[in-house]
Amino acid sequence: MLDELRSLAGASPAPPAMDAYLAKVRDRAYTVTDADVDALKDAGFSEDEIFERTVAVALREGLRRLDRAKEAIA
Repeated sequence: MLDELRSLAGASPAPPAMDAYLAKVRDRAYTVTDADVDALKDAGFSEDEIFERTVAVALREGLRRLDRAKEAIA
């Protein structure tokens, strides 16, 4: 199941205009605000695309952290 999630989470690169937002989600998700999402909508991204990219980057980061934890335990 984890391998399937890994392949889905990294399926395609995000548009460069989303880079700063996705880095914020990955590194400091607790700081994401409605204004961040509104800025992406204003740039032409749909709510569906924002949601999908948000979930994908959060999943990738969660799996990366899981892998590091497994390495530390091993």
